Amino acid sequence: MAKELSITTPYITLGQLLKETSTIATGGQAKWYLRENEVLVNQELDERRGRKLYPGDVVALPDGEHYVINGDGASPKFE
Repeated sequence: MAKELSITTPYITLGQLLKETSTIATGGQAKWYLRENEVLVNQELDERRGRKLYPGDVVALPDGEHYVINGDGASPKFE
């Protein structure tokens, strides 16, 4: 089952999502992480840390975690 990541902004970048989910410790690690690991955005491989994710987008990480972007939250958080 996918976890929801709620945002109040129009979008969040893939690098920001990796940091928000504690997949990486700092934003500077995003480029390396995406080069070394297969991350799928809407079932397509994506290595761009600046990839804009909008409500409804689904991100699958190599550890089996799936996140769905939700635009209804008060701040970036998990539900």
